[in-house]
Amino acid sequence: MTSPYTKALAAIDAAHALDPNKTTVAGKELPYEVHYAQKCTEYLDKRSPTASEPLQLAIRAQHFRRWEVPRDSYPMTRPGYHAWRTFLKKRQAELVEQICKDAGYSEADSARVGALIRKEDLKQDEETQILEDVACLVFLDDQFEQFERGHDEEKILGILRKTWGKMSERGHELALEVRMSARAEELVKKALAG
Repeated sequence: MTSPYTKALAAIDAAHALDPNKTTVAGKELPYEVHYAQKCTEYLDKRSPTASEPLQLAIRAQHFRRWEVPRDSYPMTRPGYHAWRTFLKKRQAELVEQICKDAGYSEADSARVGALIRKEDLKQDEETQILEDVACLVFLDDQFEQFERGHDEEKILGILRKTWGKMSERGHELALEVRMSARAEELVKKALAG
Protein backbone atom coordinates (compact mmCIF):
# COMPACT_ATOMS: atom_id res chain seq x y z
CA MET A 1 0.00 0.00 0.00
CA THR A 2 1.31 3.43 -0.97
CA SER A 3 1.75 5.87 1.91
CA PRO A 4 0.23 9.37 1.94
CA TYR A 5 3.78 10.76 1.77
CA THR A 6 4.64 8.78 -1.37
CA LYS A 7 1.35 9.76 -3.03
CA ALA A 8 1.73 13.45 -2.19
CA LEU A 9 5.37 13.56 -3.28
CA ALA A 10 4.53 11.86 -6.58
CA ALA A 11 1.73 14.38 -7.25
CA ILE A 12 4.01 17.32 -6.43
CA ASP A 13 6.78 16.01 -8.66
CA ALA A 14 4.33 15.25 -11.50
CA ALA A 15 3.25 18.91 -11.41
CA HIS A 16 6.89 20.07 -11.39
CA ALA A 17 7.50 17.98 -14.52
CA LEU A 18 4.95 20.16 -16.39
CA ASP A 19 7.11 23.29 -16.05
CA PRO A 20 7.81 24.50 -19.61
CA ASN A 21 10.98 26.27 -18.44
CA LYS A 22 14.01 24.04 -18.90
CA THR A 23 17.48 23.89 -17.43
CA THR A 24 20.44 21.67 -18.22
CA VAL A 25 22.11 19.78 -15.39
CA ALA A 26 25.04 17.47 -16.03
CA GLY A 27 24.24 17.51 -19.75
CA LYS A 28 20.60 16.56 -19.23
CA GLU A 29 17.68 18.91 -19.89
CA LEU A 30 14.87 18.88 -17.35
CA PRO A 31 12.00 21.11 -16.23
CA TYR A 32 13.37 23.88 -14.03
CA GLU A 33 10.96 23.19 -11.14
CA VAL A 34 12.06 19.54 -11.05
CA HIS A 35 15.65 20.76 -10.69
CA TYR A 36 14.68 23.39 -8.10
CA ALA A 37 12.66 20.92 -6.00
CA GLN A 38 15.51 18.39 -6.05
CA LYS A 39 17.97 21.10 -4.95
CA CYS A 40 15.63 22.03 -2.10
CA THR A 41 15.47 18.42 -0.96
CA GLU A 42 19.29 18.14 -1.13
CA TYR A 43 19.68 21.21 1.08
CA LEU A 44 16.98 20.01 3.45
CA ASP A 45 18.96 16.78 3.91
CA LYS A 46 21.99 18.89 4.90
CA ARG A 47 20.05 21.33 7.08
CA SER A 48 17.72 18.88 8.81
CA PRO A 49 18.23 15.20 7.93
CA THR A 50 15.40 14.10 10.25
CA ALA A 51 12.80 16.55 8.90
CA SER A 52 9.12 15.74 9.41
CA GLU A 53 7.02 14.64 6.44
CA PRO A 54 5.08 17.95 6.37
CA LEU A 55 8.37 19.86 6.18
CA GLN A 56 9.74 17.54 3.48
CA LEU A 57 6.60 18.10 1.39
CA ALA A 58 6.58 21.87 1.96
CA ILE A 59 10.23 22.08 0.93
CA ARG A 60 9.56 20.04 -2.18
CA ALA A 61 6.56 22.20 -3.11
CA GLN A 62 7.53 25.72 -2.09
CA HIS A 63 7.55 26.90 -5.74
CA PHE A 64 4.58 24.74 -6.71
CA ARG A 65 3.36 25.63 -10.23
CA ARG A 66 5.10 28.99 -9.89
CA TRP A 67 5.64 29.30 -13.63
CA GLU A 68 1.88 29.72 -14.08
CA VAL A 69 2.06 33.15 -12.43
CA PRO A 70 5.12 34.84 -13.96
CA ARG A 71 6.78 37.73 -12.17
CA ASP A 72 5.88 40.13 -14.98
CA SER A 73 2.17 39.46 -14.42
CA TYR A 74 2.49 41.96 -11.55
CA PRO A 75 3.92 45.50 -11.69
CA MET A 76 7.72 45.48 -11.88
CA THR A 77 8.01 47.50 -8.67
CA ARG A 78 8.88 46.58 -5.11
CA PRO A 79 5.20 46.58 -4.04
CA GLY A 80 4.42 44.54 -7.17
CA TYR A 81 7.09 42.02 -6.22
CA HIS A 82 5.71 41.68 -2.69
CA ALA A 83 2.14 41.31 -3.98
CA TRP A 84 3.32 38.59 -6.39
CA ARG A 85 5.16 36.71 -3.64
CA THR A 86 2.21 36.97 -1.25
CA PHE A 87 -0.20 35.68 -3.88
CA LEU A 88 2.13 32.81 -4.81
CA LYS A 89 2.59 31.63 -1.21
CA LYS A 90 -1.17 31.58 -0.65
CA ARG A 91 -1.88 29.84 -3.97
CA GLN A 92 0.91 27.29 -3.59
CA ALA A 93 -0.17 26.47 -0.03
CA GLU A 94 -3.80 25.92 -1.06
CA LEU A 95 -2.87 23.67 -4.00
CA VAL A 96 -0.46 21.56 -1.99
CA GLU A 97 -2.78 21.28 1.02
CA GLN A 98 -5.35 19.74 -1.32
CA ILE A 99 -2.76 17.32 -2.71
CA CYS A 100 -1.95 16.26 0.85
CA LYS A 101 -5.63 15.71 1.69
CA ASP A 102 -6.15 13.74 -1.53
CA ALA A 103 -3.11 11.61 -0.65
CA GLY A 104 -4.63 10.65 2.70
CA TYR A 105 -3.14 13.17 5.14
CA SER A 106 -5.30 14.54 7.94
CA GLU A 107 -6.66 18.09 7.83
CA ALA A 108 -4.11 19.06 10.50
CA ASP A 109 -1.09 17.63 8.65
CA SER A 110 -2.27 19.11 5.35
CA ALA A 111 -2.77 22.50 7.02
CA ARG A 112 0.72 22.24 8.51
CA VAL A 113 2.22 21.81 5.03
CA GLY A 114 0.31 24.89 3.90
CA ALA A 115 1.45 26.94 6.90
CA LEU A 116 5.06 26.03 6.14
CA ILE A 117 4.73 27.00 2.48
CA ARG A 118 3.26 30.34 3.58
CA LYS A 119 6.25 30.68 5.94
CA GLU A 120 4.04 31.38 8.93
CA ASP A 121 5.76 32.25 12.21
CA LEU A 122 9.18 32.67 10.61
CA LYS A 123 11.85 33.09 13.30
CA GLN A 124 9.55 31.51 15.94
CA ASP A 125 8.80 28.19 14.21
CA GLU A 126 11.88 26.00 13.77
CA GLU A 127 10.51 24.19 10.72
CA THR A 128 9.52 27.44 9.00
CA GLN A 129 13.04 28.70 9.67
CA ILE A 130 14.49 25.54 8.13
CA LEU A 131 12.36 26.11 5.03
CA GLU A 132 13.62 29.70 4.82
CA ASP A 133 17.22 28.53 5.23
CA VAL A 134 16.75 26.02 2.42
CA ALA A 135 15.21 28.64 0.11
CA CYS A 136 18.14 30.99 0.79
CA LEU A 137 20.71 28.23 0.27
CA VAL A 138 19.20 27.22 -3.06
CA PHE A 139 19.16 30.87 -4.13
CA LEU A 140 22.86 31.22 -3.29
CA ASP A 141 23.80 27.91 -4.89
CA ASP A 142 21.60 27.87 -7.96
CA GLN A 143 20.28 31.34 -8.80
CA PHE A 144 22.58 33.98 -7.37
CA GLU A 145 25.26 34.06 -10.08
CA GLN A 146 22.75 34.51 -12.89
CA PHE A 147 20.73 36.99 -10.82
CA GLU A 148 23.74 39.17 -9.99
CA ARG A 149 24.62 39.63 -13.66
CA GLY A 150 21.38 41.53 -14.21
CA HIS A 151 21.60 44.01 -11.34
CA ASP A 152 23.91 46.72 -10.07
CA GLU A 153 26.28 45.92 -7.23
CA GLU A 154 24.53 47.99 -4.54
CA LYS A 155 21.23 46.20 -5.18
CA ILE A 156 23.00 42.82 -5.08
CA LEU A 157 24.73 43.65 -1.80
CA GLY A 158 21.40 44.71 -0.28
CA ILE A 159 19.76 41.45 -1.40
CA LEU A 160 22.63 39.41 0.01
CA ARG A 161 22.37 41.21 3.36
CA LYS A 162 18.60 40.61 3.47
CA THR A 163 19.10 36.95 2.54
CA TRP A 164 21.71 36.55 5.28
CA GLY A 165 19.41 38.21 7.80
CA LYS A 166 16.64 35.69 7.08
CA MET A 167 18.86 32.72 7.87
CA SER A 168 19.67 30.89 11.09
CA GLU A 169 23.20 30.27 12.34
CA ARG A 170 23.12 26.77 10.86
CA GLY A 171 21.93 28.28 7.58
CA HIS A 172 24.91 30.66 7.67
CA GLU A 173 27.31 27.75 8.18
CA LEU A 174 25.89 25.91 5.18
CA ALA A 175 25.86 29.09 3.07
CA LEU A 176 29.59 29.51 3.60
CA GLU A 177 30.07 26.00 2.16
CA VAL A 178 28.25 26.80 -1.11
CA ARG A 179 30.62 26.64 -4.07
CA MET A 180 30.57 29.90 -6.02
CA SER A 181 32.51 31.72 -8.68
CA ALA A 182 35.23 34.10 -7.50
CA ARG A 183 32.99 37.10 -8.35
CA ALA A 184 30.00 35.73 -6.40
CA GLU A 185 32.21 34.90 -3.43
CA GLU A 186 33.65 38.42 -3.50
CA LEU A 187 30.15 39.92 -3.43
CA VAL A 188 29.09 37.71 -0.52
CA LYS A 189 32.20 38.72 1.47
CA LYS A 190 31.59 42.38 0.67
CA ALA A 191 27.94 42.13 1.76
CA LEU A 192 28.83 40.42 5.02
CA ALA A 193 31.55 42.95 5.76
CA GLY A 194 28.85 45.60 5.91
